[in-house]
Amino acid sequence: MKNYTGEFDSVYFGGGTPSSLESSQIKKLLDCAHEHFSIDKNAEITIECNPSSKELGKKLYDYAEMGINRISLGMQSATDSERFALGRRAGKKEVLAAISASRSAGISNISLDLMLGTPKQTLSSINESLEFIAECRVPHISAYMLKIEENTKFYEMQSRLLLPSEDEVCDMYLKTVDFLESAGLFQYEISNFSYPGFESRHNLKYWTLCDYLGLGSSAHSLWNGRRFHFDRNLTDFKALDDGKGKSPEEKIMLSLRLTRGIEADLIKKDCSAFIEHGLMKKGNGRISLTPKGFLISNSIICELI
Repeated sequence: MKNYTGEFDSVYFGGGTPSSLESSQIKKLLDCAHEHFSIDKNAEITIECNPSSKELGKKLYDYAEMGINRISLGMQSATDSERFALGRRAGKKEVLAAISASRSAGISNISLDLMLGTPKQTLSSINESLEFIAECRVPHISAYMLKIEENTKFYEMQSRLLLPSEDEVCDMYLKTVDFLESAGLFQYEISNFSYPGFESRHNLKYWTLCDYLGLGSSAHSLWNGRRFHFDRNLTDFKALDDGKGKSPEEKIMLSLRLTRGIEADLIKKDCSAFIEHGLMKKGNGRISLTPKGFLISNSIICELI
C-alpha cells in the first residue's frame, strides 16, 4: 500500500448496515480515507442503508455534505408481507420515503436490492416489486436469489418456510431480467442491472480483476496480485494471505459473471453444446452466458475451467 501512487476512483461502505453508525463516525472514516489515500475528486462513494432507520432522512443530508454520492437501499421487496417475512421492519412506504429523501439531499444515484425466492413470494407477487421499481425510476438494481446459509435462523426454520420451488425462482429471475430491460435497466452482471452509465463502478472491479482494498472485519482484498482478508476477530487485526490472484481460471470464472463475457480465445474448452442449448452466446470475438445460462453458471464455469 505504501508504494501505491495512483488514485482510488471508488469508496464503498458496505457489509452489515453501515448507516447504523452515527454520521460523524462515517465522516471520520471517510476523512481518514482521504488522509491516507489519494481519492479522485469524481470518485463513486457509496453507502449501504437500511430504509427502516428513523434517522435516515437526516443522515442522507449529512452523507451528501461529506461527499457520498451513491446510496444502496436494502429494499428486498416492495410487498410488505414479503419484507416482514424477511424480518424487515420497514414497508414500501418507508422505502419510498428513503428514495425521496435521498433525492432531496442531492443523491440521485440510488440502487435498490431485490430478493428473489423469499418466503411467501410468488411469480405473481413479484410484479408489485417490479412495478414499484419502474415507478421509482432508480438507476440501479441488484437482484439476488435467496441463498439459505448454515448457522442462520432461516436455516434452522427452512422446513417451515413457505418458499417457492426452484423452478418458480428460475422463472422469477427470467421475468425480472425481461421486465427490467423493458424499463431501461439493462443487465450487466448476473445480479446487477442499470441505466446506461450507472453500472456500479466499485462492484465491476471484482469481476474485472482490478485491484481493490478491503478494510475491516472479514474484508477481502486483491492487491498487487495477491488475495488476502482480515479475520472477523478485530482483536488481532492482521491480514491473512489467501494466495495469488488473477489466474486464467479466475479470469474465466469472474468474466463470465458479466453479460459482456470474455474473449472467446481465452476459453480452451468446447462451448458448442452450451451455445446450442441457449445457455451461452458468441459474437464479436467474445463469449458470454445468457440469462438462462446465468441460472446454472456455476456448473457451466466448472466445465470450462
